[in-house]
Amino acid sequence: RKMKKKILVTGGTGYIGSHTSAELIENGFDVIIIDNLYNSEKEVIDRIKEITGTKPELHVFDLCDKEKLNSFFSRNNDISAIIHFAAYKAVNESVAKPLMYYRNNLVSLINILECMQQFNIPDLVFSSSCTVYGQPAELPVSEKAPLQSAASPYGNTKQIGESIISDTTLSSETIKAISLRY
Repeated sequence: RKMKKKILVTGGTGYIGSHTSAELIENGFDVIIIDNLYNSEKEVIDRIKEITGTKPELHVFDLCDKEKLNSFFSRNNDISAIIHFAAYKAVNESVAKPLMYYRNNLVSLINILECMQQFNIPDLVFSSSCTVYGQPAELPVSEKAPLQSAASPYGNTKQIGESIISDTTLSSETIKAISLRY
């Protein structure tokens, strides 16, 4: 019997994360979720079970806690890929609390990338944002549009995050990544 590929979904109890988790389960993947429940609730796991018939494993902790993340990966060393949705995402809040956004969104990403290297996890899907295009010159925005200065700390964390990922994949022979810009 073939083992199901295990996918880690960070922020998996959030809106996009929970829908992605349900789709992954329905397509034969084994889903593990890490979420700090900052902007969601653990009952979402029960709703995923109602939809799919399978209750994904939930670990509630902050990805900025490197010790807890290392411990998690030590116990779950068979993860095939990570889909990273976990981030603070309110533009106005990011303007009021920029350091909170930089710490959360960037430290969590760096921790994940370091763990990918340490535990040999090859694939990352990064939830970025169309905010990386700044105020685009023309609509609709295509992927050919130039990146511009972000209009908020939130958007800047996504631009910086993409740069961190790009630099990491260029220096790594094993890590591959793609950024989704909704």
